[in-house]
Amino acid sequence: MNRFNVRVYYEDTDFSGNVYHAAYLKFCERARTEFLRERGLHHSVLVEDGLVFVVRHMDISFERPAHIDDELVVETSVLDARGARLVLDQNVLRGDELLLTAKVTVALVGPGGRPVRMPAELRQKF
Repeated sequence: MNRFNVRVYYEDTDFSGNVYHAAYLKFCERARTEFLRERGLHHSVLVEDGLVFVVRHMDISFERPAHIDDELVVETSVLDARGARLVLDQNVLRGDELLLTAKVTVALVGPGGRPVRMPAELRQKF
């Protein structure tokens, strides 16, 4: 599991003072990038090989709101990795309080945007 720290800034909030729902997508995206980086995988290197991970599906549940200046943690862990698909579980927490859960399916695509099976050495990192 990877843990990524996030602080909520004014730009992340809406008129009510709560984190705007789309900001959570950015928090989760950054956490997924750091999750890959922790495993020695960098988007820039994958692109050089003609490969990219793209989000295929997200299931999100907003449990509680976050607010300006909150310190959050996004936890990312693997649920499944096979074929071209990687399924991740992501949770956003404020201390011990669960704010958001997300199940994210990403696909590895190659040239032309077509799904490609993850090479064995890549899949082993998950």
